[in-house]
Amino acid sequence: MLWIPIDRSSDIPLNRQVYQQIRENILNGHLHAGERLASTRKLCVELKVSRNVILEAYDQLLAEGFLMARRGSGTFVAEGAFLTQHEAPFLFEVDEKKVKNHIINFRSGIPALDLFPRKTWAKLSHQLWNDIESTNFGYDSPEGRLELRQMLAHYLLRTRGVNCHPEQIIITSGATQAMTLVSRLLLTPKDIAIMEDPITNDIQTIFKSSGASIYPITVDEDGMKTSLIPENLHPKFVFLTPSHQFPLGGTLPIQRRIQLINFARRNDCFLVEDDYDSEFRYEGPPVSSLQGLDPERVFYIGSFSKILSPALRIGYIVLPTHLIEKCRQLKWFTDLHTPSLDQLILAHFIKEGYLERHIAKMKKFYKNQRDFLIQCLQTTFSNKVKISGYSTGLHLIAELEDIHFSKEVLFKIEQYGVKVYPVEDHTIEKGNYNNRIILGYGHLKKDEIEKGVTRLFQAVYDEEK
Repeated sequence: MLWIPIDRSSDIPLNRQVYQQIRENILNGHLHAGERLASTRKLCVELKVSRNVILEAYDQLLAEGFLMARRGSGTFVAEGAFLTQHEAPFLFEVDEKKVKNHIINFRSGIPALDLFPRKTWAKLSHQLWNDIESTNFGYDSPEGRLELRQMLAHYLLRTRGVNCHPEQIIITSGATQAMTLVSRLLLTPKDIAIMEDPITNDIQTIFKSSGASIYPITVDEDGMKTSLIPENLHPKFVFLTPSHQFPLGGTLPIQRRIQLINFARRNDCFLVEDDYDSEFRYEGPPVSSLQGLDPERVFYIGSFSKILSPALRIGYIVLPTHLIEKCRQLKWFTDLHTPSLDQLILAHFIKEGYLERHIAKMKKFYKNQRDFLIQCLQTTFSNKVKISGYSTGLHLIAELEDIHFSKEVLFKIEQYGVKVYPVEDHTIEKGNYNNRIILGYGHLKKDEIEKGVTRLFQAVYDEEK
């Protein structure tokens, strides 16, 4: 007789418990093909449950092919239902709360999540859910809600000098999807794309996934060194972060921007502008977009992940007009459309001025965070550190004297309770930035910043004493 333990305190229904245990015994070979099972009458008596419980479990197993019934003979295990079991890999049990509390993570690009404007967002959400027509709960257009695209067109023109109309904007699930659409729109395995070096490793992966070749152009304190672009290369596009080069932090001057526009015109290619965090500029006046110089040559990509929250998954792409329809089709094939209700909330958030007020508030907060991190680095490391790339955004670059951030050194730093990110991880051509790390500060408390800098110093320099 097969032993089937019944847990009457469980939330799982009794018929489901019986079904699962018989199913598992068949799959792992404890019940063999052709083996007869107890009758429903006998099993209900043995388990002290109603006969309906057993009947429902058997019916489910019969429907899925685990059992077969022979009239007048009983119920038997079906052929071919045994599944060879592989040894499950050993999984370490990790106390995530303990790990998160222990490690001070200087990851870049994470906003201060505790300062998300919850009350305002909740108020607008409540208004929307009360007033919205039922038709808005259906499928939507791949390019996104017109209300949001109209607000974005006005906002981007006023704050970033982006010259576009709402039809040129496609709402995406973050900047990652926007870049994926560009890759699918422009690249084939035989093509070439020019990219800044270093540049975010994730972006490299997206464009390499098309099979295209990546041609790196080094950067300096002013961004991409445009004079190094070969005239005879003929790429499909040049990808860059002109307002705040990631990760080194330079801002591309107008002379290099014009060189890029002229190169794109001569070679009949495009420029892809990733404007990922330029709203938070602390030194000098705001920088206008590259897109405003030639809207038909530039793809402009942005998102609300750093302005508001990555959880919203709302980004956008501004397209040259002749590629609008083709990109809409690709977006439809990808996911039909980006979730539309949050788009409507965001449209009202922009329309009523909440976005710009939030940015102004966060700009002051992040500047204070940045200044505190710089102070901690200078106080702790003294003349052993060179700080750069801090005029904009949510991170800066620390270049440490005589330190090579190898895997061994990074492991040691983490043992001290700190996680840092080498610039070298984002390079295409290796070996030029071994002593530089990216330190994100937007999401950390001041005491975490101070402790993290102290631990970092102890990890890399204390043994020298």
